[in-house]
Amino acid sequence: MKKLLLALAVLAAVPVFSQPSPASTKLQALLYQIEHMYVDSVDDNKLVNSAIVSMLADLDPHSVYIPKEDLEEVNEPLKGNFEGVGIQFNIVRDTIYVVDAIASGPSERVGIRAGDRVVKVDSETVAGTGVKNADVIKLLRGPKGTKVNVSIVRQGEKAPLDFTITRDKIPIYSVEAAYMAAPGVGYIKVSRFGATTTKEFSDKLDMLKKQGMKDLVLDLQGNGGGYLRAAQEMADQFLDDRKLIVYTEGRTSPREDLYASSTGKFEKGRLVVMVDEGSASASEIVTGAMQDWDRAVVVGRRSFGKGLVQRPVMLPDGSAVRLTVARYYTPSGRCIQKSYADGLDAYRHEGMDRLRDGELTSADSIHIQDTVKYYTNNKRIVYGGGGIVPDVFVPIDTSLSSAWFGQLVRKGITNTAAINYVDKHRAEIQRQYKDVDAFRKNFTVAPDLTNAMEKLAEEAKIEPDSAGMARSQRLVDLRLKALIARDVWNTSAYWQVINADNPVDLSYEEALRVITDDELQRTKLAER
Repeated sequence: MKKLLLALAVLAAVPVFSQPSPASTKLQALLYQIEHMYVDSVDDNKLVNSAIVSMLADLDPHSVYIPKEDLEEVNEPLKGNFEGVGIQFNIVRDTIYVVDAIASGPSERVGIRAGDRVVKVDSETVAGTGVKNADVIKLLRGPKGTKVNVSIVRQGEKAPLDFTITRDKIPIYSVEAAYMAAPGVGYIKVSRFGATTTKEFSDKLDMLKKQGMKDLVLDLQGNGGGYLRAAQEMADQFLDDRKLIVYTEGRTSPREDLYASSTGKFEKGRLVVMVDEGSASASEIVTGAMQDWDRAVVVGRRSFGKGLVQRPVMLPDGSAVRLTVARYYTPSGRCIQKSYADGLDAYRHEGMDRLRDGELTSADSIHIQDTVKYYTNNKRIVYGGGGIVPDVFVPIDTSLSSAWFGQLVRKGITNTAAINYVDKHRAEIQRQYKDVDAFRKNFTVAPDLTNAMEKLAEEAKIEPDSAGMARSQRLVDLRLKALIARDVWNTSAYWQVINADNPVDLSYEEALRVITDDELQRTKLAER
């Protein structure tokens, strides 16, 4: 009863634009009585916020409340930019270590570079003071046009270097990697669907075409979604004019059909889309459209299963609600939203259930909630009600994982070890390896790097585990190598190394096999 009363109370916190319902009138009366009669003083804001959270939890897993103070941070990754100095950093041995100065950003423009250590910000010492990530963000971010002074310690320089940085808009990229994976085959990894995704993706298509790309592997693994419009615009790059991409429909939201235009940059050429259990929402819109039109071969594991559309609703105090207003449907008519009838906890733990039940290691264990048959353009049978089931299943190998490896990653040990190594060997690596591909083929993790990492693990009080170390050594070495590549070159280099030698997930390897398989052309799953 209490939960219900609290949940309903939210109606009294928003403006009434029509005749109040009996329920809202009742609630306003209750809030009045609480305010004037309750035995103790009451924090109205806390009461109402709790009510909103409780009420939304009874609706669906994706209708959520966002407090005013969190709104900007939540929206930032999708906006595509923020205002600040433009560095990627890590805290290493209680010091701010510059991993990268964002290209053409304010820090790069004044001469700050990877490997620099920030020791002062506006005359305030930040080295050796227990500074946290949140502290760094607070110090370095700020409105465009404002200035911040920093002191840098740089290897090879006897004294600190002083810089004045004028803050600017800093892009948040959604395309993490783009490179030629094989002769004639391009690879693009998209991590989210934000405000800048369409332009980023279009630019990468142009870049790869100039390098001879005829076919494309589109990696949406781990992509949790974002803006519907960005998904529509990406799908439009691959489909002919007036082909249906997706439609949305809700109780009070009439059906809206979204179609491809005539301006796609990659309407011809073989296409493979990689997905996994972390691919959701906008990722599933793109993948579902490609599968339903038989435009691409889908490789990997069943996607997350989020087929609900949210609309932001601003509240009077500056907070907001992302309210589910419709479901989206693929061109064949399937809704791929998985069930949430068993409650939020079951919904959130469904991924772990998939692993426990063997679905991530065996295609035979895939469970589809909706048994209704839908048909692709070429009359292949597909199903809805629980994500996109790939055309080519790729299991994960769990035998190399260990608790020890998990601790190394969670506590940033591999990252710190890689940063320390690059700090000492950057120039040597750049001289020895002309590009990322040469580095990937020829660099090996030497014992001194492994020993340094294990020493860091010991300092972080991670208990040695000989069995775990032996089991996960390939994963450790691969991660160290990929992080070194990222620190020397860029994020694209990281994925180039990971993809080529990943022992846990062979989706990338399978995608390259599939895209060159002429059998696919005969089955009309992928055509040039």
